[in-house]
Amino acid sequence: MTHRCIVIGDVHGHYDSLLRLLDAVAPSAEDKVYFLGDLIDRGPQSAKVVSFVKQSPYFCLLGNHEQMLLELYDDDEVYEPALQAWLHGGGRTTLQSYGKGGVLKEHIEWMRTLPTYIDLGDIWLVHAGVHPRMPIEKQTPEQFCWIRDEFHGMREPYFPDKLIITGHTITFTLPGIPPGKIAQGQGWLDIETGAYHPKSGWMTALDVTNGLVYQVNVFRNQVRQLPLKEAIAPINLSVLGQRRSMLHL
Repeated sequence: MTHRCIVIGDVHGHYDSLLRLLDAVAPSAEDKVYFLGDLIDRGPQSAKVVSFVKQSPYFCLLGNHEQMLLELYDDDEVYEPALQAWLHGGGRTTLQSYGKGGVLKEHIEWMRTLPTYIDLGDIWLVHAGVHPRMPIEKQTPEQFCWIRDEFHGMREPYFPDKLIITGHTITFTLPGIPPGKIAQGQGWLDIETGAYHPKSGWMTALDVTNGLVYQVNVFRNQVRQLPLKEAIAPINLSVLGQRRSMLHL
């Protein structure tokens, strides 16, 4: 039996929902499971999420929220402007989840080892996306962890032979995408369905091998499985282009 390739979107500190999602997916010891980053912030149980993923056999990418946490420290000294940015972005609940224990430093050192992308051959995993006009070797965590409109607005795939799968941008914030749906663009899928957001609440896992989507709702006692073709909504590029033009006026 061929192992499954399973990709999990942003968890954002929702440990209990993550366990429910994994129960639904039921990965075997042979299956390969990949987290797209943003394990932490906003939700109440970031410390438990990081401990679980760190101790698991699963793979994990660096997300922009992990990167913000890493940028707090310069030679073990806290950099105050970065601290305020992180707290504003949901870091306060993360600090509360760690309490006064010493495990935070251990987790930070683990986060420093996380890759910014994983190339699986025909699948390319990254937290946020890629800059469409830059070669991969010139791109940095700034692009891989933070990019939005330039990536989503691509008119042709970045790779001719690879599907890019991302998290980072909540799909319903993209034009034409209802809450809970996976966004589809030119050569990419975005599976960040907004687990922490009251407009959605869905946490998503994608079984790439079998074309199946598993979702758990953080706010409602609801678990669902559906074919990928039913979970996808195509991004409206014309509306995205208009929005970008307005931002640059």
